[in-house]
Amino acid sequence: MFDFQNLSEGFAARVKEDHARTAVYWEGVEVSYGRLMSQAGALAELLRREYGVQPGTTVGLWMRNCPEFISAFFGILMAGGIVVPLNHFLKPPEIAALLADAEATFVLTERRFEESAGLVRDHLPRTSVLFKEDFPETTNVEASLICERGRNDPAVIIYTSGTTGRAKGVLLSHGNLLCNVQSCSNALGNIDRERFILLLPMFHSFMLCVGVLLPLLSGATVLLISSIQKPRLIIQDILRLRGTILPAIPQFFRALTDPSVPAELPLRLCISGAAPLPVAVLEMFKKKFKFPLLEGYGLSEASPVVSLNPVKGPWKAGSIGLPLPGVEVRITDENVDDLPTGEVGELTVRGGNVMNGYWKRPDEAAKVLKRGWLFTGDMGYKDRDGYIYITGRRKEMLLVNGINVYPREIEEALSEFPGIVETAVVGINDNRRGEQPFAFYVADGGTDLDASTLIEFLRGRLADYKVPRKFRRLDALPRNETGKIQKGRLKEMAGAALD
Repeated sequence: MFDFQNLSEGFAARVKEDHARTAVYWEGVEVSYGRLMSQAGALAELLRREYGVQPGTTVGLWMRNCPEFISAFFGILMAGGIVVPLNHFLKPPEIAALLADAEATFVLTERRFEESAGLVRDHLPRTSVLFKEDFPETTNVEASLICERGRNDPAVIIYTSGTTGRAKGVLLSHGNLLCNVQSCSNALGNIDRERFILLLPMFHSFMLCVGVLLPLLSGATVLLISSIQKPRLIIQDILRLRGTILPAIPQFFRALTDPSVPAELPLRLCISGAAPLPVAVLEMFKKKFKFPLLEGYGLSEASPVVSLNPVKGPWKAGSIGLPLPGVEVRITDENVDDLPTGEVGELTVRGGNVMNGYWKRPDEAAKVLKRGWLFTGDMGYKDRDGYIYITGRRKEMLLVNGINVYPREIEEALSEFPGIVETAVVGINDNRRGEQPFAFYVADGGTDLDASTLIEFLRGRLADYKVPRKFRRLDALPRNETGKIQKGRLKEMAGAALD
């Protein structure tokens, strides 16, 4: 289906077939496939002529969700450039650091960030800026406008969140992304007339692949939402525009279970990614809605999707499902030997979706790319049916009295306590017993729960050595812009609580 040399060719082929069809709904406006392509082509021409963009040039893309993000993305690729999507929640010094690392001296942004762009130029005087409000309108797109790029040529640099140190640029080729889009398409079935609801920021690899490339290379329509901060308005848009596929993060699906949200929605299926989906949320969702909520798993280094619960089932609570078509997943020990069913080890991944490496960091890439396999750093196991379960990050694993303890197991058990909405567990150092789990939670009504009651509750579900002795209630768990819990901040808070 996606037998193209590069993403631009794939998009051009789709435009040829669906020129007048609506590609994006945006704030009451319908943008056709043809118009998106025309805008992208005009921008590609300008980038080559005025800004010297050529094959291999890195270009920063610093925008909130809007149709121009999409036309800019394809315009950069059509000119032969490498897209560097930037987290628009970052501050100017952070943006400048990423641009410097990517060696990008040109940025596409919006007037909203004009002052911030000026501050970035204070750090990087050679940086040129073009605002979306000044983009050329249209052009007659000819095939010759699309720069010849092969499947192994770099297309995108996605910067990791950098919670454990300096952010690394994940280098994804045209082939990496095309392979992942193909795998997602094969897993979901015929989606060419679906309506994808795009909530999360497009700079994130999950939305870039599943919310942008998958629908727009398949002939589907994107219902583009400007902000996730107003769930009630999002529900109105889903009803009004008849959205059918919703990829989002667990806390949004928790919001959908609120009694104020109608149970009758036009959705066909929902996909949960970017963070673990609590079993309690899945169970509430299943009781309320007739359409499925499918948990998947991925990481930027895999373009990003690795696995998904099958659309037609069976669906297993707590599982991230089966590997996508064309993707292999092993569970390995420290010697890189395969582990038996049910034993916990590191998830290793192989497929055309696995990254080319880290931008300018071959030594870092060599640590995770070995003999054609990507070592994810995530720990988990497979059941007898091949379904995969995540137990936590290797670096988050606790060693309690010499025994491995996985935070997610404690988090799931604690989530079953009545009134607890969300949980997160981190390790703290104990001079006598080594690491010990420290549990944070969010509760209905915002009241503190008795620690002894929580301990007694968990002892009925977990081995004693796994049960936290320390608990702290928060109004909300700290998260980054894509919904991942910031466990580094929680460890700092836990340490401060013990001082």
